[in-house]
Amino acid sequence: MRIGTLARTIAESPTLALNDKANQLKAQGEALIHLGSGEPKSMAPIDAILAASAKLVSADVKYTPTAGILPLRKAVIAYTEQHYGRTVSPKNVMVAAGAKPALYAALAAMVDPGDEVVFPAPYWVSYPEMVRMVGGRPVVVAPPDGAFEPLRGDLEAAITDRTKAVILNSPNNPSGAVYSRDLIAWLVELCERRDIFLIMDDIYHQLVFDGCTAPSAFAFTDRPIDESRVIVINGVSKVYAMTGFRIGWAVGAREVIEVMTNIQAQSTSCPSALLQAAALGALQGDQSGVESLRLTLMTHRDVLVRELAAIPGVRVTVPKGTFYCLPDFRAYDGDSMRLSGFLLDRALVATVPGKDFGMEGHLRISYCGSVREIVEGVRRIRWALDPDSPRDIHIGDRLCTRDW
Repeated sequence: MRIGTLARTIAESPTLALNDKANQLKAQGEALIHLGSGEPKSMAPIDAILAASAKLVSADVKYTPTAGILPLRKAVIAYTEQHYGRTVSPKNVMVAAGAKPALYAALAAMVDPGDEVVFPAPYWVSYPEMVRMVGGRPVVVAPPDGAFEPLRGDLEAAITDRTKAVILNSPNNPSGAVYSRDLIAWLVELCERRDIFLIMDDIYHQLVFDGCTAPSAFAFTDRPIDESRVIVINGVSKVYAMTGFRIGWAVGAREVIEVMTNIQAQSTSCPSALLQAAALGALQGDQSGVESLRLTLMTHRDVLVRELAAIPGVRVTVPKGTFYCLPDFRAYDGDSMRLSGFLLDRALVATVPGKDFGMEGHLRISYCGSVREIVEGVRRIRWALDPDSPRDIHIGDRLCTRDW
């Protein structure tokens, strides 16, 4: 098959590959514990369901404007005013079929072949591949050992005359880190001074703990929105537990949004009218579910951190947001792909290798499942790794003996 050279270089998503294998094991009746999930277990808001149902019953499900229906863009404007303190117009907003397509459209709008896009590790697994897909070169900035926030000097040193954009995801997938106000303020100033776009991936911005807030890049610029270099990506997937609805958006300067909208017009035409109706219902409806999810996740975070602390040699940085933790397992195995495969095969626990997030030797563990799953999953991990743990363990209905 004469597949294109660029297409051949795009790596398979490790999270999707892991999910496929985990789902196969579960379908075979195995007592799998999935600690790799990237979606909340709570249900979508009732207001979203009712709005989508009403749209469906109307049977009037047609094309929409490429940038999204005006009521939804106005709801995004209200959301931006409430959570970011910035007033924008409908022409500063583009709705997309998820935050990922919005981010891809932003990169396609600003990156020429050979341009560079800088982002710190740990990073979301799709960033490097998306940059390559638009002809760019991903430039990763590693954090100091034992930390998840990059040093300013390392970030600045990574920026060259070919740098078109910096991507920052805070709260961060996979670490749960929330970057400091000082770092974001400094980065906004640096990007404006160097005429570089700052893409803020804010998909988890309301899921923060311990009185923490996720600083908004908009708070650190005095430029009018149409002169700003800040692009904010967001959506309903995580905060509203609507991952399958695939609605996200971008907020930024009109000139960039116009180009992104043209790209969307020539690729996907427009987001689904039905799913836009659902997103509008979520944004305009009862918001208590967001706080309920946040509190539940904070409780689950505490349980996970407590259980992981019982495994000798595992280093845990307490997450300040999201529903992920990125513990350091290098005391047992520095190869995260091998370790993740071992835990899946021997303990029937699904985790995600840190290698593909730029953090080799770590595993991403999700705590958006039940407390029972968290406790049982970590119990199995300790059994598989810690030689001082009990030799025999029940996994489902099976008695397993550690013989390695």
